[in-house]
Amino acid sequence: MYRNFFKRIIDFFCALLAIVCLSPVLVVLTILGAIKMKGNPFFTQLRPGKNEKIFKLIKFRTMTCEADANGKLLPDEVRLTSYGKFLRSTSLDELPELFNILKGDMAVIGPRPLLVEYLPYYNEREHHRHDIRPGLSGWAQVNGRNSLKWDDRFEYDVQYVENLTFMKDVEIVFKTFKKVFCRSGIAEDTNRIEGNFAEIRKKQMKEKGGA
Repeated sequence: MYRNFFKRIIDFFCALLAIVCLSPVLVVLTILGAIKMKGNPFFTQLRPGKNEKIFKLIKFRTMTCEADANGKLLPDEVRLTSYGKFLRSTSLDELPELFNILKGDMAVIGPRPLLVEYLPYYNEREHHRHDIRPGLSGWAQVNGRNSLKWDDRFEYDVQYVENLTFMKDVEIVFKTFKKVFCRSGIAEDTNRIEGNFAEIRKKQMKEKGGA
């Protein structure tokens, strides 16, 4: 009953309450972001949601749009500003995702929505991370966050899907607050931990095929 009904209702009202309470912060960060980023303070990207349905995720922008003479974007480490690093270290860049939760694309707790390009490379078990709505925080995030290797992250995600309960969500919420305030388990770029998941899985498939 909680998984299929009450979870969505609780998510909606929690997101609505958070948006109302944090509206001054959202307004300030929107204005400050527009100044710091010299334009649009928001970053949007297509991500897979429940049942792998694609939605548009929204975050506060942490990198500039600086490009070279050929119009190609400069490396992430060049475009990531000190302001952006602050947003990421405090998780404030995630706040606009409250609107994704309100809309129904996401939940407060669930597997984090990753890149669309990863979809073809999940194994059968890993695909089950999309059986529910992706979350603002999740079981993997409170057990290592971005410092985990891909296989470990996906295993935590699937474990959460298989054992989803109200008390598990409450536990993750409290652990998330602790992680955020301690600023632990955070990486500026997830791909730096182990590399791009799609590239890794393609390499593994190629090696397996050549064995």
